[in-house]
Amino acid sequence: MNKKYVKYLSVLSLVLVLTLVLTGCAQGTTNLHAPTSGPYGFIYKWLGIPFQNLIMKTAEAVGGTNAYAWGIMIISFVVRLILVPLSLNQQYKSTTQQEKMRAVQPQLKLIQEAQKKAKGPDAQQKISSLMMQVYKANNLSLTGGMGCLPLLLQMPILIGIYQAVQYSKNIGTATFLSIPLGKPSIVIAIVATLFYLVQGWMSLQIVPKEQRKQMQTMLLMSPMMTFFISMISTAALALYFLVGGVVIVIQQLITNYVVTPKIRKKTDEELAKNPVKVVVTKEMLDEMLQADGAGTTSGTTANTSKQKAETNEMHKNIRELNKGKQNRNKK
Repeated sequence: MNKKYVKYLSVLSLVLVLTLVLTGCAQGTTNLHAPTSGPYGFIYKWLGIPFQNLIMKTAEAVGGTNAYAWGIMIISFVVRLILVPLSLNQQYKSTTQQEKMRAVQPQLKLIQEAQKKAKGPDAQQKISSLMMQVYKANNLSLTGGMGCLPLLLQMPILIGIYQAVQYSKNIGTATFLSIPLGKPSIVIAIVATLFYLVQGWMSLQIVPKEQRKQMQTMLLMSPMMTFFISMISTAALALYFLVGGVVIVIQQLITNYVVTPKIRKKTDEELAKNPVKVVVTKEMLDEMLQADGAGTTSGTTANTSKQKAETNEMHKNIRELNKGKQNRNKK
C-alpha cells in the first residue's frame, strides 16, 4: 500500500479512537454521574479528575465571569506551548525533505511519464520500483518527515478536558461570552477551524508547486478533524482547538519566514557539495519502454498466428466433413 495512504489511515484511526472515547464518555449534559468502574472509570480517575482540579484552581486564580473558560484556554496554551519544540522539529524535517524533493523532481517526473506509457504489467512494476531507488539513493523518506506523535500526545489532554467539563457541574454550567462550555458551539468550532485552514494555506506557500497537489488532501484533514470533534463534544474542547489554532498559525509564520529560508540555504550548500544521485535517465526509460513494446508486439504476433492456425484447422475439418457428405449422397 502507498505510504501516503497508510499515513491517512493512521490519522483517521487516531480520530476514530478519540471519537469513540468521547462518545462513550458522553451521557448528556444533564446527567453528571461520573463513571466509577470499567475503562471509562479508569480514564476519569487518571485524566478527568486531575484536569477538573487543574481547571478549577486556574479559574480561582484568574477570577471573573468567564474564569473557567479562561482557565481552559490558559491550560490549552501551556500544553500547546510545550508541544511547539516537537512540532517545529517535525516541520524542520518536513521542509528539509521538501527541498531535497525539489532536487530529485526531474527524475520523478520522468518515471511518472514512463508509467503512463508502459503497456505490460512487468514494465510498469519495474518502472515503479525505480522511484523507490531514487528515494533510497538520495536518503529521502516517503512519509515526508511528518508523524502522528503530536496528535498522540494531545489525545490524553483532549479526553481529560472533555471529562473535566462533562462531569463537573461548576465547569459544565459555566459560560464563555454567553456560550455554555458543556454544550457544542458551532461559533467556536467554525472560528477554530478557520485558524487551521489558514495554517494549512500558509504551509502550502513553502511547498514546491509540483508537490502541492499531494499535500492538499493531508492538510485538509486537520481542519475537518477539528470541526468534527468540536461539534460532537463541547465548547470547552473547541476552545482547546481554538487556542491551538492560534499557536500553530504563529508557529507557521516562524516556519515560513525564519526556518524555511535557513533550510533552503543549508540544502543548497549540501547539494553543491553532494549533488543529487542520478538513478534514472530518459535513455534508460526509453530502452525499457522499447523492450516493453517489443514484448507486447511479439506476444500479439504469436497470438495472431495461433488464431490463424486454429481457423485454418477448423476450415479444413469443415471441408472434409462436406466431402464425406457428398460421397454418401453419390452412393
